[in-house]
Amino acid sequence: MHRDPNGRHQADTRTPSTGSKTAQFLRIARGKREAFHTSRTPAGASRLAQFLRIARGRTA
Repeated sequence: MHRDPNGRHQADTRTPSTGSKTAQFLRIARGKREAFHTSRTPAGASRLAQFLRIARGRTA
């Protein structure tokens, strides 16, 4: 175990964070989310009917 002369562990003597990781996370979070939802075309009538059928619990 590495200790400095004052008796503190090396992990306790690190320099304080500048917040750059948090800033980068927020920058990415505020960006476009094209990778998560790529479908931009409106749903047609047949697709809507399928969603309603599934919502009602019908299988056919």
